[in-house]
Amino acid sequence: MEYIHRCASPLGAITMASDGTALTGLWFDGQRHFPARLENAHTAALPVFDQAEEWLRVYFGGKAPDFTPALNPVGTDFRRVVWDILLKIPYAETRSYGEIAQALAQRCGLQKMSAQAVGGAVGHNPISLIIPCHRVIGADGSLTGYAGGIDRKRKLLEMEGALKNVQIL
Repeated sequence: MEYIHRCASPLGAITMASDGTALTGLWFDGQRHFPARLENAHTAALPVFDQAEEWLRVYFGGKAPDFTPALNPVGTDFRRVVWDILLKIPYAETRSYGEIAQALAQRCGLQKMSAQAVGGAVGHNPISLIIPCHRVIGADGSLTGYAGGIDRKRKLLEMEGALKNVQIL
C-alpha cells in the first residue's frame, strides 16, 4: 500500500509518498512525472514523513541536512544506480550529465556511458530535493531541464550558493 503526505515549502506545496517504511516519492505540486496512481493513495502520518519534513526544514533553512530519511525510489536498476550517484553530489556543488555518465561507467566497469541515458534517469528521479537532481547541469555549465521547473532549479541552486559556475540563460 502507498501513502501520501502533503506539506508546504518556500517553493510551493510538496507531496510525498511512502510504502509505509521509506520515502518513495517527493514532488512539487505540478511537477512532471507525478504518478497518477497516487491520486487515490491514502493520507497517513508516518515517521518517514516526519523525518522528510525535518529534512526539508533544515534544507530550506539554508543548511545541508546531516541525515537522510529512509529512501526507496521505484525505478529500473539503471535509474537506481544513477540516483545513488546523485545522492553523492555534495550540497552547494553541481555535476554535469557527462560527469555523472563517467562516474556510472567507472562504477559499472565500462569505457563510457551515454550522458543522454543519464539525463533520462535524472529527469525521472521520484524523490526531488533529497535525491538532488537539481544539482545536475549541462556540460557548458548551463541550467537544463528540471521536472519541477527551471525557476525552482535556479532558486534551489541559488539558495545553496551553487550558482557561481552556472550559466543562466
